[in-house]
Amino acid sequence: MVARSRTQSNDLERPVSVRRRTWDNADGSQGEAWVVNYTDADGKRRLKSFERKRDADAYHAKVAVDVGAGIHTAESRSITIAAAGERWIKAAEGAKLERSTLEQYRRHLDLHIAPRIGAVRLAQLTMPAARDFEDRLRIDHSPAMVRKVLTSLGSILADAQESGLVAQNVVHSLRTHRRARRRDREAHAGQRKRKFEVGIDIPTPDEIRRIVARLTGRWRPLLLTAIFAGLRGSELRGLRWADVNLKRNELTVRQRADRWRAIGSTKSRAGQRTIPLPPLVANALREWKLACPKGTQDLVFPNGAGRIEDHGNIATRGWGPAQVAAGVINDRGEAKYPGLHAMRHFFASWCINRKEDRGLELPPKMVQERMGHASITMTLDVYGHLFPRKNDNAELAAAEKALLRPVS
Repeated sequence: MVARSRTQSNDLERPVSVRRRTWDNADGSQGEAWVVNYTDADGKRRLKSFERKRDADAYHAKVAVDVGAGIHTAESRSITIAAAGERWIKAAEGAKLERSTLEQYRRHLDLHIAPRIGAVRLAQLTMPAARDFEDRLRIDHSPAMVRKVLTSLGSILADAQESGLVAQNVVHSLRTHRRARRRDREAHAGQRKRKFEVGIDIPTPDEIRRIVARLTGRWRPLLLTAIFAGLRGSELRGLRWADVNLKRNELTVRQRADRWRAIGSTKSRAGQRTIPLPPLVANALREWKLACPKGTQDLVFPNGAGRIEDHGNIATRGWGPAQVAAGVINDRGEAKYPGLHAMRHFFASWCINRKEDRGLELPPKMVQERMGHASITMTLDVYGHLFPRKNDNAELAAAEKALLRPVS
Protein backbone atom coordinates (compact mmCIF):
# COMPACT_ATOMS: atom_id res chain seq x y z
CA MET A 1 0.00 0.00 0.00
CA VAL A 2 1.43 3.33 -1.06
CA ALA A 3 0.76 6.60 0.73
CA ARG A 4 1.30 9.57 -1.54
CA SER A 5 2.72 12.74 -0.02
CA ARG A 6 0.07 15.33 0.73
CA THR A 7 2.76 18.06 0.63
CA GLN A 8 4.25 17.40 -2.77
CA SER A 9 3.94 19.94 -5.57
CA ASN A 10 4.30 19.84 -9.34
CA ASP A 11 1.87 16.88 -9.41
CA LEU A 12 3.90 13.68 -9.90
CA GLU A 13 7.07 15.26 -11.26
CA ARG A 14 9.01 14.23 -8.14
CA PRO A 15 6.80 11.68 -6.31
CA VAL A 16 7.55 10.85 -2.69
CA SER A 17 5.96 7.80 -1.13
CA VAL A 18 6.02 5.61 1.96
CA ARG A 19 5.38 1.91 1.67
CA ARG A 20 5.46 -1.08 3.97
CA ARG A 21 7.88 -3.85 3.02
CA THR A 22 7.73 -7.35 4.47
CA TRP A 23 9.83 -10.47 4.01
CA ASP A 24 10.21 -13.98 5.43
CA ASN A 25 13.25 -14.68 7.58
CA ALA A 26 15.10 -18.01 7.62
CA ASP A 27 13.64 -18.87 11.04
CA GLY A 28 10.09 -18.54 9.70
CA SER A 29 9.44 -15.12 11.25
CA GLN A 30 8.40 -12.16 9.19
CA GLY A 31 10.49 -9.00 8.87
CA GLU A 32 9.05 -5.56 8.33
CA ALA A 33 10.37 -2.12 7.32
CA TRP A 34 8.96 1.14 6.10
CA VAL A 35 10.55 2.47 2.93
CA VAL A 36 10.56 6.07 1.74
CA ASN A 37 10.79 6.14 -2.04
CA TYR A 38 11.44 9.38 -3.92
CA THR A 39 13.18 10.95 -6.91
CA ASP A 40 15.79 13.59 -6.11
CA ALA A 41 16.52 16.86 -7.92
CA ASP A 42 18.89 15.05 -10.31
CA GLY A 43 16.16 12.61 -11.37
CA LYS A 44 17.66 9.67 -9.46
CA ARG A 45 15.46 7.29 -7.51
CA ARG A 46 16.30 7.10 -3.80
CA LEU A 47 15.23 4.67 -1.07
CA LYS A 48 15.59 4.91 2.69
CA SER A 49 14.31 2.32 5.16
CA PHE A 50 13.02 2.78 8.71
CA GLU A 51 11.93 0.35 11.41
CA ARG A 52 9.02 2.53 12.53
CA LYS A 53 6.34 4.06 10.35
CA ARG A 54 6.37 7.36 12.23
CA ASP A 55 10.07 7.82 11.46
CA ALA A 56 9.42 7.06 7.80
CA ASP A 57 6.50 9.52 7.75
CA ALA A 58 8.62 12.25 9.31
CA TYR A 59 11.42 11.72 6.78
CA HIS A 60 8.86 11.54 3.97
CA ALA A 61 7.39 14.91 4.94
CA LYS A 62 10.83 16.55 5.14
CA VAL A 63 12.03 15.10 1.83
CA ALA A 64 8.87 16.20 0.04
CA VAL A 65 9.53 19.80 1.06
CA ASP A 66 13.32 19.74 0.56
CA VAL A 67 13.20 18.12 -2.88
CA GLY A 68 10.60 20.63 -3.98
CA ALA A 69 12.78 23.48 -2.71
CA GLY A 70 15.94 22.02 -4.27
CA ILE A 71 17.77 21.72 -0.94
CA HIS A 72 17.93 17.94 -0.54
CA THR A 73 21.05 15.76 -0.75
CA ALA A 74 20.76 12.00 -0.37
CA GLU A 75 22.71 10.62 2.59
CA SER A 76 24.23 7.91 0.40
CA ARG A 77 25.81 10.65 -1.68
CA SER A 78 26.99 12.67 1.30
CA ILE A 79 30.43 12.53 2.93
CA THR A 80 31.24 13.18 6.58
CA ILE A 81 31.93 16.65 7.93
CA ALA A 82 35.50 15.59 8.77
CA ALA A 83 36.10 14.50 5.17
CA ALA A 84 34.56 17.72 3.88
CA GLY A 85 36.84 19.65 6.22
CA GLU A 86 39.92 17.98 4.76
CA ARG A 87 38.73 18.86 1.24
CA TRP A 88 38.24 22.47 2.38
CA ILE A 89 41.74 22.76 3.84
CA LYS A 90 43.27 21.17 0.73
CA ALA A 91 41.46 23.76 -1.40
CA ALA A 92 42.74 26.55 0.87
CA GLU A 93 46.30 25.23 0.50
CA GLY A 94 45.87 25.18 -3.27
CA ALA A 95 44.74 28.80 -3.14
CA LYS A 96 48.02 29.59 -1.33
CA LEU A 97 46.41 31.31 1.63
CA GLU A 98 48.67 32.67 4.35
CA ARG A 99 50.29 30.23 6.72
CA SER A 100 48.54 31.78 9.73
CA THR A 101 45.15 31.32 8.05
CA LEU A 102 45.84 27.70 7.16
CA GLU A 103 47.01 26.92 10.68
CA GLN A 104 43.88 28.50 12.12
CA TYR A 105 41.70 26.41 9.79
CA ARG A 106 43.53 23.25 10.82
CA ARG A 107 43.10 24.00 14.54
CA HIS A 108 39.40 24.66 14.13
CA LEU A 109 38.89 21.38 12.28
CA ASP A 110 41.10 19.14 14.43
CA LEU A 111 40.36 20.58 17.87
CA HIS A 112 36.72 21.61 17.66
CA ILE A 113 34.78 20.42 14.60
CA ALA A 114 36.02 16.87 13.94
CA PRO A 115 35.92 15.65 17.58
CA ARG A 116 32.31 16.79 18.04
CA ILE A 117 30.56 16.35 14.68
CA GLY A 118 33.21 14.98 12.33
CA ALA A 119 31.44 11.62 11.90
CA VAL A 120 28.13 13.25 10.95
CA ARG A 121 27.31 13.19 7.25
CA LEU A 122 26.77 16.54 5.57
CA ALA A 123 23.18 15.69 4.66
CA GLN A 124 22.45 14.85 8.31
CA LEU A 125 23.59 18.23 9.63
CA THR A 126 20.47 20.25 10.35
CA MET A 127 20.06 23.77 11.66
CA PRO A 128 19.13 22.46 15.16
CA ALA A 129 22.23 20.22 15.07
CA ALA A 130 24.42 23.20 14.16
CA ARG A 131 22.86 25.18 17.01
CA ASP A 132 23.57 22.29 19.41
CA PHE A 133 27.19 22.20 18.23
CA GLU A 134 27.47 25.93 18.86
CA ASP A 135 25.92 25.61 22.33
CA ARG A 136 28.40 22.88 23.30
CA LEU A 137 31.31 25.01 22.13
CA ARG A 138 30.12 27.86 24.35
CA ILE A 139 30.57 25.74 27.47
CA ASP A 140 34.38 25.79 27.27
CA HIS A 141 35.25 28.58 24.84
CA SER A 142 35.00 32.34 24.52
CA PRO A 143 32.34 33.96 22.30
CA ALA A 144 35.09 35.08 19.90
CA MET A 145 36.37 31.51 19.49
CA VAL A 146 32.83 30.16 19.02
CA ARG A 147 32.26 32.69 16.22
CA LYS A 148 35.51 31.76 14.50
CA VAL A 149 34.86 28.01 14.65
CA LEU A 150 31.30 28.44 13.40
CA THR A 151 32.63 30.56 10.54
CA SER A 152 35.02 27.75 9.61
CA LEU A 153 32.17 25.22 9.72
CA GLY A 154 30.15 27.49 7.44
CA SER A 155 33.11 27.70 5.04
CA ILE A 156 33.39 23.89 4.99
CA LEU A 157 29.71 23.62 4.08
CA ALA A 158 30.01 26.36 1.44
CA ASP A 159 32.93 24.51 -0.17
CA ALA A 160 30.94 21.25 -0.13
CA GLN A 161 27.90 23.02 -1.53
CA GLU A 162 29.94 24.30 -4.49
CA SER A 163 31.03 20.70 -5.18
CA GLY A 164 27.47 19.40 -5.06
CA LEU A 165 28.05 17.38 -1.87
CA VAL A 166 25.36 19.14 0.15
CA ALA A 167 22.34 21.13 -0.96
CA GLN A 168 22.23 23.78 1.77
CA ASN A 169 24.52 25.53 4.20
CA VAL A 170 22.80 25.27 7.56
CA VAL A 171 25.29 27.63 9.22
CA HIS A 172 24.44 30.29 6.65
CA SER A 173 20.73 29.64 7.25
CA LEU A 174 21.26 29.90 11.01
CA ARG A 175 22.99 33.26 10.65
CA THR A 176 20.39 34.54 8.21
CA HIS A 177 17.67 33.81 10.75
CA ARG A 178 19.65 35.53 13.49
CA ARG A 179 20.38 38.61 11.38
CA ALA A 180 16.70 38.95 10.63
CA ARG A 181 15.85 38.68 14.34
CA ARG A 182 18.60 41.15 15.22
CA ARG A 183 17.34 43.66 12.66
CA ASP A 184 13.87 43.35 14.13
CA ARG A 185 15.19 43.92 17.65
CA GLU A 186 17.29 46.89 16.59
CA ALA A 187 14.40 48.45 14.69
CA HIS A 188 12.24 48.03 17.75
CA ALA A 189 14.76 49.27 20.29
CA GLY A 190 16.61 51.76 18.09
CA GLN A 191 19.93 50.11 18.94
CA ARG A 192 23.03 50.26 16.71
CA LYS A 193 26.57 48.94 17.01
CA ARG A 194 28.92 51.53 18.49
CA LYS A 195 31.09 53.26 15.90
CA PHE A 196 34.71 54.28 16.29
CA GLU A 197 34.97 57.55 18.18
CA VAL A 198 37.72 60.17 18.13
CA GLY A 199 39.30 60.33 21.57
CA ILE A 200 38.15 56.80 22.46
CA ASP A 201 39.22 54.55 19.58
CA ILE A 202 40.98 57.14 17.40
CA PRO A 203 43.69 59.53 18.69
CA THR A 204 42.70 63.18 18.54
CA PRO A 205 44.77 65.65 16.46
CA ASP A 206 46.07 67.20 19.70
CA GLU A 207 47.16 63.78 21.00
CA ILE A 208 48.96 63.06 17.74
CA ARG A 209 50.73 66.44 17.90
CA ARG A 210 51.94 65.64 21.42
CA ILE A 211 53.09 62.17 20.44
CA VAL A 212 54.92 63.39 17.32
CA ALA A 213 56.75 66.01 19.41
CA ARG A 214 58.14 63.28 21.70
CA LEU A 215 59.25 60.76 19.05
CA THR A 216 62.95 59.95 19.04
CA GLY A 217 65.38 57.29 17.88
CA ARG A 218 64.59 54.32 15.67
CA TRP A 219 60.86 54.47 16.43
CA ARG A 220 60.43 58.02 15.12
CA PRO A 221 60.46 57.25 11.36
CA LEU A 222 58.42 54.07 11.82
CA LEU A 223 55.65 55.68 13.88
CA LEU A 224 55.56 58.79 11.67
CA THR A 225 55.04 56.51 8.67
CA ALA A 226 52.28 54.62 10.47
CA ILE A 227 50.53 57.84 11.50
CA PHE A 228 50.77 59.74 8.20
CA ALA A 229 50.67 56.87 5.67
CA GLY A 230 48.20 54.56 7.41
CA LEU A 231 50.08 51.32 6.78
CA ARG A 232 49.02 48.15 8.57
CA GLY A 233 51.53 46.75 11.05
CA SER A 234 52.35 43.88 8.69
CA GLU A 235 52.91 46.34 5.82
CA LEU A 236 55.27 48.47 7.91
CA ARG A 237 57.30 45.39 8.84
CA GLY A 238 57.51 44.26 5.21
CA LEU A 239 58.24 47.66 3.62
CA ARG A 240 61.43 47.76 1.46
CA TRP A 241 63.63 50.70 0.58
CA ALA A 242 63.13 49.75 -3.06
CA ASP A 243 59.47 50.72 -2.59
CA VAL A 244 60.20 54.15 -1.07
CA ASN A 245 60.72 56.98 -3.55
CA LEU A 246 62.22 59.90 -1.63
CA LYS A 247 62.55 61.99 -4.79
CA ARG A 248 58.79 61.91 -5.28
CA ASN A 249 57.99 61.71 -1.55
CA GLU A 250 55.88 58.57 -1.82
CA LEU A 251 55.97 54.88 -0.95
CA THR A 252 54.35 51.87 -2.59
CA VAL A 253 52.98 48.93 -0.61
CA ARG A 254 53.78 45.70 -2.45
CA GLN A 255 54.25 43.11 0.30
CA ARG A 256 53.74 42.40 4.00
CA ALA A 257 55.34 40.33 6.77
CA ASP A 258 53.20 37.90 8.78
CA ARG A 259 53.62 37.13 12.48
CA TRP A 260 56.09 34.34 11.65
CA ARG A 261 58.25 36.92 9.89
CA ALA A 262 57.48 35.45 6.47
CA ILE A 263 57.16 37.88 3.55
CA GLY A 264 54.02 37.52 1.45
CA SER A 265 51.58 39.43 -0.72
CA THR A 266 49.22 42.12 0.58
CA LYS A 267 45.84 41.21 2.10
CA SER A 268 44.11 41.92 -1.21
CA ARG A 269 44.91 43.38 -4.61
CA ALA A 270 43.70 46.74 -3.32
CA GLY A 271 46.39 46.54 -0.64
CA GLN A 272 49.00 47.25 -3.32
CA ARG A 273 48.89 51.02 -3.43
CA THR A 274 51.03 54.17 -3.63
CA ILE A 275 50.75 56.69 -0.80
CA PRO A 276 52.14 60.27 -0.85
CA LEU A 277 54.30 61.25 2.12
CA PRO A 278 54.18 64.62 3.89
CA PRO A 279 57.57 66.42 4.21
CA LEU A 280 57.93 65.49 7.90
CA VAL A 281 57.79 61.76 7.09
CA ALA A 282 59.95 62.00 3.96
CA ASN A 283 62.68 63.91 5.82
CA ALA A 284 62.59 61.44 8.73
CA LEU A 285 63.03 58.56 6.27
CA ARG A 286 65.98 60.29 4.58
CA GLU A 287 67.74 60.58 7.93
CA TRP A 288 66.80 57.03 8.94
CA LYS A 289 68.11 55.54 5.70
CA LEU A 290 71.65 56.49 6.74
CA ALA A 291 71.33 54.75 10.12
CA CYS A 292 69.06 51.85 9.17
CA PRO A 293 70.54 48.38 9.93
CA LYS A 294 71.41 46.61 6.70
CA GLY A 295 69.98 43.22 5.81
CA THR A 296 69.43 40.93 2.85
CA GLN A 297 65.73 41.85 2.63
CA ASP A 298 66.29 45.61 2.15
CA LEU A 299 63.79 46.43 4.91
CA VAL A 300 62.96 50.00 5.92
CA PHE A 301 62.11 49.13 9.52
CA PRO A 302 64.10 45.99 10.44
CA ASN A 303 65.22 44.92 13.89
CA GLY A 304 68.77 45.58 15.08
CA ALA A 305 70.06 42.59 13.11
CA GLY A 306 68.54 43.78 9.83
CA ARG A 307 65.78 41.17 9.90
CA ILE A 308 62.00 41.48 10.14
CA GLU A 309 60.88 43.29 13.28
CA ASP A 310 58.43 41.64 15.69
CA HIS A 311 54.94 43.15 15.79
CA GLY A 312 54.89 43.05 19.60
CA ASN A 313 58.13 45.01 19.84
CA ILE A 314 56.66 47.88 17.85
CA ALA A 315 53.63 48.03 20.15
CA THR A 316 55.37 47.59 23.52
CA ARG A 317 58.70 49.33 22.89
CA GLY A 318 57.71 51.96 20.35
CA TRP A 319 54.03 52.97 20.20
CA GLY A 320 53.15 52.42 23.88
CA PRO A 321 56.12 54.32 25.39
CA ALA A 322 55.63 57.16 22.89
CA GLN A 323 52.09 57.71 24.21
CA VAL A 324 53.18 57.56 27.84
CA ALA A 325 55.96 60.08 27.19
CA ALA A 326 53.43 62.42 25.58
CA GLY A 327 50.93 62.02 28.42
CA VAL A 328 48.42 60.19 26.22
CA ILE A 329 47.41 57.74 28.94
CA ASN A 330 44.39 56.15 30.58
CA ASP A 331 43.39 56.43 34.25
CA ARG A 332 45.91 53.70 35.12
CA GLY A 333 48.81 55.61 33.61
CA GLU A 334 49.09 53.20 30.67
CA ALA A 335 49.12 53.97 26.95
CA LYS A 336 45.62 55.08 25.98
CA TYR A 337 45.65 53.32 22.59
CA PRO A 338 47.38 49.92 22.97
CA GLY A 339 46.98 48.63 19.40
CA LEU A 340 48.95 49.80 16.36
CA HIS A 341 45.69 50.02 14.43
CA ALA A 342 44.84 53.24 16.29
CA MET A 343 47.40 55.02 14.08
CA ARG A 344 45.71 53.62 10.99
CA HIS A 345 42.33 54.82 12.28
CA PHE A 346 43.84 58.27 12.79
CA PHE A 347 45.19 58.30 9.24
CA ALA A 348 41.71 57.51 7.91
CA SER A 349 40.11 60.29 9.98
CA TRP A 350 42.88 62.70 8.95
CA CYS A 351 42.30 61.91 5.26
CA ILE A 352 38.58 62.44 5.70
CA ASN A 353 38.78 65.73 7.61
CA ARG A 354 41.52 67.63 5.79
CA LYS A 355 41.71 69.42 2.46
CA GLU A 356 43.89 68.74 -0.57
CA ASP A 357 45.90 71.45 -2.34
CA ARG A 358 42.94 72.24 -4.60
CA GLY A 359 40.78 73.02 -1.57
CA LEU A 360 38.65 69.89 -1.99
CA GLU A 361 38.04 67.35 0.74
CA LEU A 362 39.32 63.85 0.05
CA PRO A 363 36.45 61.87 -1.52
CA PRO A 364 35.52 58.44 -0.11
CA LYS A 365 36.96 56.58 -3.11
CA MET A 366 40.37 58.16 -2.58
CA VAL A 367 40.24 57.36 1.13
CA GLN A 368 39.53 53.75 0.20
CA GLU A 369 42.55 53.68 -2.10
CA ARG A 370 44.84 55.24 0.52
CA MET A 371 43.66 52.73 3.14
CA GLY A 372 44.01 49.76 0.79
CA HIS A 373 40.47 48.55 1.45
CA ALA A 374 39.11 45.91 -0.92
CA SER A 375 35.86 47.85 -1.42
CA ILE A 376 34.36 51.27 -0.86
CA THR A 377 31.70 49.52 1.24
CA MET A 378 34.31 48.59 3.82
CA THR A 379 35.56 52.18 4.02
CA LEU A 380 32.09 53.62 4.44
CA ASP A 381 30.99 50.96 6.93
CA VAL A 382 33.96 51.68 9.20
CA TYR A 383 34.58 55.39 8.66
CA GLY A 384 31.49 56.78 6.90
CA HIS A 385 30.28 58.56 10.04
CA LEU A 386 33.50 60.62 10.13
CA PHE A 387 32.87 62.38 6.82
CA PRO A 388 31.78 66.04 7.23
CA ARG A 389 28.05 66.61 7.18
CA LYS A 390 26.69 69.46 5.07
CA ASN A 391 24.31 71.85 6.80
CA ASP A 392 21.08 71.45 4.86
CA ASN A 393 19.04 74.02 6.78
CA ALA A 394 19.14 76.70 4.07
CA GLU A 395 18.32 74.21 1.33
CA LEU A 396 15.47 72.75 3.37
CA ALA A 397 14.05 76.20 4.05
CA ALA A 398 14.11 77.01 0.33
CA ALA A 399 12.49 73.70 -0.54
CA GLU A 400 9.79 74.24 2.08
CA LYS A 401 9.07 77.73 0.75
CA ALA A 402 8.79 76.44 -2.83
CA LEU A 403 6.48 73.61 -1.79
CA LEU A 404 4.12 75.74 0.32
CA ARG A 405 3.97 78.85 -1.89
CA PRO A 406 0.45 80.15 -2.45
CA VAL A 407 -1.41 78.67 -5.38
CA SER A 408 -2.37 81.35 -7.89
